Amino acid sequence: MHPTYTSAQKAIHWAVFLLVIGLYGLTYVEELFPRGDPGRALVWWFHISFGLLLVALVVIRVGLRLILGTPGLQTEMSELERWAAKIAHLLLYALLVTIPALGILLTWYRGDALSFFGLFTIPAPVSPDRDTARFIRELHSLCANSILILAGVHAAAALWHHFIRKDDVLKRMLPESTLSWSKSGKV
Repeated sequence: MHPTYTSAQKAIHWAVFLLVIGLYGLTYVEELFPRGDPGRALVWWFHISFGLLLVALVVIRVGLRLILGTPGLQTEMSELERWAAKIAHLLLYALLVTIPALGILLTWYRGDALSFFGLFTIPAPVSPDRDTARFIRELHSLCANSILILAGVHAAAALWHHFIRKDDVLKRMLPESTLSWSKSGKV
């Protein structure tokens, strides 16, 4: 076990975090445009493209986790805390896989092709089906809301470890430059 995550694991963790928040935000930007407006279509195109980027980063992240492992949990943590941490991480990964998968299916059942920033396009392998699309959209939204809640709990736990327990749980995922800054007492 390593005492901290690698720079690549840290970078992907924070990139995934930013993508999840950004993708969630794009759903609200989409609502600013009326149906049929080109602006709405552009927002949807960005949502799909960034969603596909999320898929790629999650695949890399899972691969790195399998190859490099993770730092062990703090020995001071109770068995309940260790169990909760493992379940929370498992659920986060499950949602990081499920949300984009549902997004891809939603796009196809709406009758749209997947486009990755216009670099390539994957046509829908299924016929459009409004009822199926509506059902998948609800699941996609439920999972997106769930990941925000779970990520919030995850962040609160990391901050609790940092400020209350004063252990290294949060520091293991911070970039090196932040760690040197935190040693000066500013974090």
